[in-house]
Amino acid sequence: MAGDMRKITLEKVVLNMGVGQSGNAVEVAKRALGEISGKKPCGRDAHETQRDFGVRKGEPIGAAVTIRGEDAGALARRLFEAKGGQVKGRSFDDFGNFSFGIGEHIDIPGIKYDPGIGILGLDVCMTLSRPGYGIRKRSKHKARVGRSHRITATEAKDFVVREFGVEIV
Repeated sequence: MAGDMRKITLEKVVLNMGVGQSGNAVEVAKRALGEISGKKPCGRDAHETQRDFGVRKGEPIGAAVTIRGEDAGALARRLFEAKGGQVKGRSFDDFGNFSFGIGEHIDIPGIKYDPGIGILGLDVCMTLSRPGYGIRKRSKHKARVGRSHRITATEAKDFVVREFGVEIV
């Protein structure tokens, strides 16, 4: 039974586009993320006012979408293909997360150039988990995941290589 509890899975994939200004640019980013993921993205608001950039607190300046389950695995394969099947080793942290950027969203398989959208870059964050990780999120009796049960960077790299055939550079 201990083997079942050690099995690593892809919990979620988060796509984020920070455009740095409100208005039409945010709507274009939402359209692009919706096209990539097939889900409805939500806006991301500025946390503080930045006078130099003309951004006010609470103003929408980006868009993000979270994909979970089997859809996340299928999307992850497409995103890795857009990166040429390579991820940098320093992209992994010690808690089962890793991130990378995609310079042009049209590099993702299945996405065609749309003059109304243009070419946009995006950030990709993937979270890995194990059975038992739910104790961190539940409303009653929250607890930490024990040190021996956490996903290390090495385990995360091995999982990505095994499941997605990605090369760690």
